[in-house]
Amino acid sequence: MISQLLVNALVAGSIYALIALSMSIIYKASEIPNFAQGEMAMFSTYITFILLSVLGWPFLYALAGTLVFAFCLGFLFEFIFIRRAKEPNLLGFIIITLGFQMVLYGLAGWKWGSDQRTFSLPFSESEVVFQTESVVLTEHNLASIVLAILVMAGLYLLLEHTNLGLAMKASQQNVRAAKFNGIPTNRILGISFGISSIVGAIAGVLVAPISTLDPSMMWDPLLKGFAAAVLGGMKSLHGVVIGGLLLGLVENLFGFYISLEFKSIVAFAIIMLVLFIKPSGLFDKHYVRKV
Repeated sequence: MISQLLVNALVAGSIYALIALSMSIIYKASEIPNFAQGEMAMFSTYITFILLSVLGWPFLYALAGTLVFAFCLGFLFEFIFIRRAKEPNLLGFIIITLGFQMVLYGLAGWKWGSDQRTFSLPFSESEVVFQTESVVLTEHNLASIVLAILVMAGLYLLLEHTNLGLAMKASQQNVRAAKFNGIPTNRILGISFGISSIVGAIAGVLVAPISTLDPSMMWDPLLKGFAAAVLGGMKSLHGVVIGGLLLGLVENLFGFYISLEFKSIVAFAIIMLVLFIKPSGLFDKHYVRKV
């Protein structure tokens, strides 16, 4: 039984890690907590559903189309709303992301209604690919783990071994110095929002088959992803991944040994505990501003 719990924790943690990564990319680039991330992922998942079910596209084409849409959505959100904010401050940016969240939620409800739809992918939650006396691994479980690993590896290669990644890191460390060296920091920030939206869209596509496709499908996963990001450290990409995996493990152990009814409170408890003990997270450095 403990082996199956670990598998379930790894699957859930992989999804939480993707959501946490999507939030961390933006926060690391701009120190803006993007609370619209869940609805951006939800809207992109609806695009996948339309491409698959209505237009009949093959899954890989539908996924590619979704990722292009997600990138454009993130880039345009930064270009239209974040970049043009007048006298911006943290509270103002938070209100902007919450407003965009409500706009996307309202648009999805108006366009597709609040009905809960089933969302089928080529990899099923019921089809078993590996089974022993103590472990059952479904196609969806395996796909979630593999996709999460591929996304994390792709982000690592992007940030560490490309000129774009170098420009993103330079812009994150010192915007003014990056501008002096000819880096288009505004465009880099827009690209960061686009990449973040892509990662969130992949998480949404993985969440929909195990829940339902509806406008509120990402509320709970977004909370868990945010808790994972806080746990690992919002500015530490490897930290938020570890935070997602730890949250998946703690949540599944809590649900099995204590209570399934209160399983969702684990994320709230982790947020409060980490903010109380180590506000910067487990893997991020805490800086004290000196005046």
